[in-house]
Amino acid sequence: MVKWEGVMPAVTTKFTKEDALDLVMFQKNIQAQIEAGVHGIILGGTLGEASTLEQEEKEILIRKCVELTEGKIPVIMNVAEQSTKGAIAAAQRAEKSGADGLMLLPPMRYKSTDRETVTYFKAVANSTSLPIMLYNNPVDYKIEVTLDMLEELIECENIKAIKESTRDITNVIRIQNRFADRIKVFTGVDTLGMESLVIGAVGWVAGLVCAFPAETVAIYELVKANRIQEALKIYRWFMPLLELDISPQLVQNIKLAEVATGIGTEHVRAPRLPLEGAERARVLNVIETAMRNRPELPDYKNINSII
Repeated sequence: MVKWEGVMPAVTTKFTKEDALDLVMFQKNIQAQIEAGVHGIILGGTLGEASTLEQEEKEILIRKCVELTEGKIPVIMNVAEQSTKGAIAAAQRAEKSGADGLMLLPPMRYKSTDRETVTYFKAVANSTSLPIMLYNNPVDYKIEVTLDMLEELIECENIKAIKESTRDITNVIRIQNRFADRIKVFTGVDTLGMESLVIGAVGWVAGLVCAFPAETVAIYELVKANRIQEALKIYRWFMPLLELDISPQLVQNIKLAEVATGIGTEHVRAPRLPLEGAERARVLNVIETAMRNRPELPDYKNINSII
């Protein structure tokens, strides 16, 4: 059973220089996430270079991640397909491969109407027994899941959560005012992570967590414990790194950060290419500056036992 709360990394997919899955580095990163105390793993999202992955590769990643997590935290598979038929097939394959839940995007490439989007989501939800987090990101995908659409969608009992990425954090409050605990709201924008948690988001689907899992979880746990000033101190340090997530080259940026912390490589799958020139120097400067000033973290894992 998926507990829809906490920090859930949208992990990068690790590749070798020969463009095969790098399961050795994948294992190292997942183990670092688990050790830091994340609350779930999301595979095959935008950061996971989903559009370039073969279905067989997705299934390998699910099975490997299920093996590594040992049932301690849920493994969520992203579904981002061009057709309803394709999305249903992907959802069912993910369930068969052992995923504990799904993150579901609206149809890719085609800008569906509200009615088409609702019908699409319902068809996929009704095709699987897995619990589902909807992904609401009209900035990048040009389709918004409105409150009225969500009202229709919660007729599907397995639609449990939403990744809120409209960039309007007051939407966190609007969703909770209308649906209370029926829909669990996650923030999906790194640079609005702490703010969203403070106003009531129950979780954070994060990007820079891929390289800095402990810092991300520490912010979440401190906010949850109402130790806002301590969380803010870490968040201020983190912000230049978090801004690397809101870029078309977020995958390359975050993979460079993973190299710096020793839990990833720079290899991306074409058509993506590693950064070069002035932009590479700029991103490396952000990462190197952060590494030099990396904060000392409180004992956030035992925060509830501290009086």
